[in-house]
Amino acid sequence: MATEACAVCDTDVRIAGGIGDLWSFAFESTQGLTLELVDGSEFFLCFDCLERLPDDTEPTAADVERLQAATETDAGTAADGTETDVPSK
Repeated sequence: MATEACAVCDTDVRIAGGIGDLWSFAFESTQGLTLELVDGSEFFLCFDCLERLPDDTEPTAADVERLQAATETDAGTAADGTETDVPSK
């Protein structure tokens, strides 16, 4: 089984296929995909983060960066790497 980290949430995402699946008979689906955006940038995103991209315009690297910043803030880490106070839910 191969994995790759999502460019937004940094979660290890399963990539189906390959020799590892041949021997283990794992027939699970891929959990993300690589996107080439209109500005020429390329990112691997999990399906959850892919759903968070804007629907009304063509996504760009700036949209992915906004998602990264929002994810870091939600996780309690500011974009500059410092800890933030996140209220418990």
